[in-house]
Amino acid sequence: MDFLNTIKDILVGLVNDSGFLSGDWKNYVMIGLSLVLVYLAIVKKFEPLLLLPIAFGMMLSNLPGAGLYNAQFFAEGHIDWAAIGSGDAGLLDILYLGVKLGIYPCLIFVGIGAMTDFSSLIANPKSLLMGAGAQVGIFVAFAGALLLGQIPGIGFTMNDAASIGIIGGADGPTAIFVTRLLSPELLGPIAIAAYSYMALIPAIQKPIMRLLTTKKERRIKMSVLRPVSKTEKIIFPIMVTILIALFLPSAAPLIGCLMFGNLIKESGVCERLVKTASNELMNIVTIFLGLSVGATATADNFLTLKTLGIVAMGVVAFAIGTMGGLLVGKLMCVLTGGKINPLIGSAGVSAVPMAARVSQAVGSEEDPSNFLLMHAMGPNVAGVIGSAVAAGVFISVLG
Repeated sequence: MDFLNTIKDILVGLVNDSGFLSGDWKNYVMIGLSLVLVYLAIVKKFEPLLLLPIAFGMMLSNLPGAGLYNAQFFAEGHIDWAAIGSGDAGLLDILYLGVKLGIYPCLIFVGIGAMTDFSSLIANPKSLLMGAGAQVGIFVAFAGALLLGQIPGIGFTMNDAASIGIIGGADGPTAIFVTRLLSPELLGPIAIAAYSYMALIPAIQKPIMRLLTTKKERRIKMSVLRPVSKTEKIIFPIMVTILIALFLPSAAPLIGCLMFGNLIKESGVCERLVKTASNELMNIVTIFLGLSVGATATADNFLTLKTLGIVAMGVVAFAIGTMGGLLVGKLMCVLTGGKINPLIGSAGVSAVPMAARVSQAVGSEEDPSNFLLMHAMGPNVAGVIGSAVAAGVFISVLG
């Protein structure tokens, strides 16, 4: 009888300790949503390199009783170092420190810099204007989020609106960098919205590009860009870092890491570092970033009206950003006597090189012999710089 009672106690203890009794319906809704994201990443190939880790991190943090992520350790934007050091922290709590301390986004920017060629921007500095024009989506979405925040149940603060607006830059690491400082409780929804919409850039941009440009404009062929010397390529990242950091110190972490990655690439003397930054480092940080960001999408933070507002404003941000770049492109087309194809302005959002490829695709639909990719890369890489500057503005004013 004692043996049977012991077995019974063990079974009862296992049941009581299981997640089946400790979770509620919200946990299972979030697990279901994470599986939808897994489907989108694997089957539809929506930014799978980051969306898949985000989805899995989201699933792990919502498993009842697992204790892999404890949101209370990071409440009100602070880190409870005592709780983390006590041994009560879960695996995802530890990984999330890389986000909370701003380490992962900056390391991602080192990798992006090591893979980016700024030659198109250096050869055609005017494309910086189109990159700047595309950033208008950030500030329009910021204003829109403030207005949306007046709706009962949503209540976006100015910090929330700034974090949502950065989605319009089409730059996931920048959105994460800003949000972890200004609105850490919205990190999960904003990261998921940002990377999901980045995957939908062709679907969002193409109709807008056709609407705002004429067939004649889309057929414009641009002259070949001038060659860029190695000296120019080396001076550029150094000069950009110094100037932007002096004018806007809060943008220095992102811009500095981006330009450092580019400098080691263009120097020609750091092949091992370039290989590590653009491959091993980038891949490792992407895994950690995705898992830890996904972990913040807990039921309490995600299943709210705020999330719906973020999803809505994300579309607005991308659309307005595309329009801004196109309209600047059209203006430059007029001012140059038809020498600039306005389509390359849509690449001013900083999704490198996807947005530039969309410009090429829409242009080649009108004329298969029209090659716009290298021209579009100018506004595209300018958009990366522009979104980092916009992030620095928000952090400087609101941080």
